[in-house]
Amino acid sequence: MEQQQNPGQGLSLPFMKMHGLGNDFVVLDGRSTGELPAPAVVAAMADRHFGVGFDQLAVILPGENADARLVFYNADGSVSAACGNATRCVARYLLDESGASALRLATDHAVLAAEDAGNGLTRVNMGPPVLDWQSIPLAADIDTLHLPIDGDPVATGMGNPHMTFFVEDVATVDLERFGPEHEHHPLYPQRTNVEVVQVVSPDEIILRIWERGTGITLASGSCSCAAVVAAARRGLTGRRVRVSVPGGVLEIDWREDGVWMTGPTAHVFDGVWRG
Repeated sequence: MEQQQNPGQGLSLPFMKMHGLGNDFVVLDGRSTGELPAPAVVAAMADRHFGVGFDQLAVILPGENADARLVFYNADGSVSAACGNATRCVARYLLDESGASALRLATDHAVLAAEDAGNGLTRVNMGPPVLDWQSIPLAADIDTLHLPIDGDPVATGMGNPHMTFFVEDVATVDLERFGPEHEHHPLYPQRTNVEVVQVVSPDEIILRIWERGTGITLASGSCSCAAVVAAARRGLTGRRVRVSVPGGVLEIDWREDGVWMTGPTAHVFDGVWRG
């Protein structure tokens, strides 16, 4: 039998394992080299049985007009322009490293402000939500507040595309089936993240998540932001909302300057990937 070739063979990559509410990441510090991993290496590292395992991978690069630049990958090796919880994790690492109380991080979506929120919490401004169909992007000129899809979902962009459904009880949704069925909906040419939301009160929701290119996750910053934007646009909540996800709680505040997200982070361990 032919032995399967390791796509990362010969590599030696120091990494950090971090998570925000169980939404876990591998973080590579590429500030000294400026190098990015090949998609096949990312996918190999993401394997929870034969690799390290993660929901997303983030690379820290030197920043122009920012303290650092971040590049994000999904577990399947595809690139994402945004990843909220990974941004908070990297921000916490860089804040601790520098001793600063605030910094700016450049992403493919926008330059994001991050700050120490006190009590071990980190706050990031994920930028204004994208509400027009072309920029999300969608495949057709559709009302983003009411998509022509069973369940009447909302479309939102947070640097990545989102489809948000409102349901009576999130526990009754078969997310293993529902998530991939909608991730690949033809209305979303770049695929989409899928959220199911249960509104508890005008300032609290319960959220379950299917992330594009990854699957079910315990938390997601950009999905939490998109869910609150969708709920506020529908008049179901205010703009400052407590979001309960399987991994814990995030505070989302949709302000004039963008959607701010506050929550805890954890640096779990350091390691070296040897292919």
